[in-house]
This record gives sequence, structure tokens and C-alpha cells, in this order.
Amino acid sequence: MKIVALLSAFVFLLGCGNDAGVKGESVSEEGVERKEIIPKKDYALLIVESKSCIYCKQLDKDIRSEKSLQEALRDIDLFKVLYESYRPVRANFGGKVVEMPERELVRTLGALSFPNLIFYTREGEIVLQIPGYVYPSQLVCIIDYVKSGAHREMDVNTYVKNKGCA
Repeated sequence: MKIVALLSAFVFLLGCGNDAGVKGESVSEEGVERKEIIPKKDYALLIVESKSCIYCKQLDKDIRSEKSLQEALRDIDLFKVLYESYRPVRANFGGKVVEMPERELVRTLGALSFPNLIFYTREGEIVLQIPGYVYPSQLVCIIDYVKSGAHREMDVNTYVKNKGCA
């Protein structure tokens, strides 16, 4: 009886892991929960996290509390993957839909520092990849850089400097 209660509690805790505002829908296929990180909007932000990353926790707190950041993120899809997870994830990068464990996707994307921010298009083109934590005011500016299409004209450092949010 104790084993059933412990197992039930464990399953419940696993199910409570979704972050508010993060889209990554779960699709059950043959009993396996699969995460979908294919954008429906023009752009998406994939945040790669690690369980022990204090800056990942700070970024999550920023997204939950900073109104300017929430406003900037309104027009793009927000997804998260966890480096330590082997949960299947379905993604579109390089114009090719793939399914693999989160950990393998993280390695394929070369996102081995945390947090790792990957901006990409609906078609799967990676627009910008930023390894490490970014302060909310700078992140708002970087999101604008992506959404406005400025990434087609100049590099992110020039844009941030020109906008005065460096």
C-alpha cells in the first residue's frame, strides 16, 4: 500500500512540472509523453535549462515577474527543454521535423551552457543563440531584434548598442 501511495505521489509531482506560459504541449503516443516545440507563431524562443542552474531559475523568475518581458514575449512561442531529460521531444530545426530525447536535442543544438536561449523561425531556422543569462531589459531588446527582423540586417551586438540597451 505504501508503494502505491509513493508511486502516485511521484507521478503527481512529475505532472506538476509545467511552467506557466511555456507552450511545449505534451502529446501522448503509445503511453509516452512527447513534448512539441514546433512554433505556431513566426518566431519561437527555446530556453535550454539544467536542473542545477541558478541562472535558469533566475530567468524563469524574470519571465514570471517582469511585465516588459511578458509583453515582449507575447508575439513569440516560448518553449523549454531540460538537459537532464530523456523525454521525447518533437522539433523542427533546419526545416526537418525530428523526434529525439531532450538531452540529445540539446547536444545536437550545441546548447551545453545554461541557460541557453535559442531563437528560431516557424520554418526551423535558428536566428540567434545566446549561451548564458541575459538581464530582462537586454532580453526585451534582443526579443525586439528578432521579432522586428533586424537580425537580417545586422548582428545582435550592433543592434543592442544602437538601441542603448547594452
